[in-house]
Amino acid sequence: MAVDRETILDALRAVRDGESGHDIASLGLVRDVHIEDGNVAIGIELTTPSRDQGNRIHDDALKAVCAVNGVEGVAVNVSGFLRPRALREKQSGLEKVKFIIAVASGKGGVGKSTVTAALARELSQRGYRVGLLDTDLFGPSVPSLFETGEIQLHTNQREMVVPVEIDGLKLMSFGFWLGESPAIMRGPMVTRYVNQFLHEVDWDELDYLFMDLPPGTGDIQLTLTQATPIDGAVIVTTPHALSYADVGKAVLMFDRVNVPILGVVENMASYTCPDCGSTHYIFGSDAGERVAARFGTQVIAQLPIDPPTYGASFRRTMHNPAMHDAANRVISRIGAFAQGIDKPEVTSDECEIRLHWQSSGETVSVANHRLRANCQCAVCIDEFSGTKKLDPRTIPGDIHAEEIKPLGNYALYIRWSDGHQSGFFPYPLIRSLAT
Repeated sequence: MAVDRETILDALRAVRDGESGHDIASLGLVRDVHIEDGNVAIGIELTTPSRDQGNRIHDDALKAVCAVNGVEGVAVNVSGFLRPRALREKQSGLEKVKFIIAVASGKGGVGKSTVTAALARELSQRGYRVGLLDTDLFGPSVPSLFETGEIQLHTNQREMVVPVEIDGLKLMSFGFWLGESPAIMRGPMVTRYVNQFLHEVDWDELDYLFMDLPPGTGDIQLTLTQATPIDGAVIVTTPHALSYADVGKAVLMFDRVNVPILGVVENMASYTCPDCGSTHYIFGSDAGERVAARFGTQVIAQLPIDPPTYGASFRRTMHNPAMHDAANRVISRIGAFAQGIDKPEVTSDECEIRLHWQSSGETVSVANHRLRANCQCAVCIDEFSGTKKLDPRTIPGDIHAEEIKPLGNYALYIRWSDGHQSGFFPYPLIRSLAT
């Protein structure tokens, strides 16, 4: 029996992509099928450069095609995904970077740079090609975290800056250029240096480039997120109410430039006493649940205060189970978002708001007054006690939405007719209130 392309693709529908759960043929991950005299050569492109998934898909595809009648031999080639990037006309060092991940925080002091360095170090130790770009012009952390000492930067034959490399992890920081000198400069000069460090560093081929953004949501952060196509963002916070209250600002900033939120890392979530073994929640507990309820974003990690991680140099090999799990979730989320964001179609009138997801056919609707009364923002809910401050009787009977904006695949931003505009309405909340 002759073997054709459709027969091979049908066989490959039994092979599942680990990020989405869908078959690789339907997802379009099967890039090449070459058949000659019963010998089949297949090219498969992964959604992420995950070695474990690549080995599994290779073995599953080999087994599926070998079982097809008439197949004499099979060769399977699995490669990583490289998305064409819309970059500036001049050459850019980002051209061969597969995924760019921004790590941000609404305010300083939450351990963002430590989390970024730990994620980069974790993936680098697994054999991934990883880079870390420290973009904080006024408070660079990478030189201290990696104990690099005084660095003399130099350029290569392409007239591009060569990153510093430690055990295969490529590093670049404003701190390498500034040394101990303070950065004193105005906005236009900041923008010029930011663009230079983004595009004029020769990263070569990378699986992941982590961008450690300065804390806050100002001009520098917007310049960075607009200057290059970022594939996803991780927001770092702590359980303290003052920290996670600023998560919403970061969510809105990234939505403004169409960068999906991979999730929130709750840093310093707990501390385990080395003497008695008891766990203490120094900054409060259940913050992860509050973040998910208020903003709709997934909490991908709750990291404990770990002295070996927070008090030691990142030059050494890391062994941190919590960071291992966090890195796995980042990889999984970036792979899922690479296949597209499932935003609902939103319509509204004087009575209700309706959401429809084309991919699943799901439609939900909720009355305006009911949704407004269940706002989870700091104006409506006490951030320290979690008790409701909003009295539903004070909401006008004719309340309606004047502006609605879907935020990624996790929530709606709504500006109401009573002037309230600080609330996020996560899709799980809307579903729970639906009529």
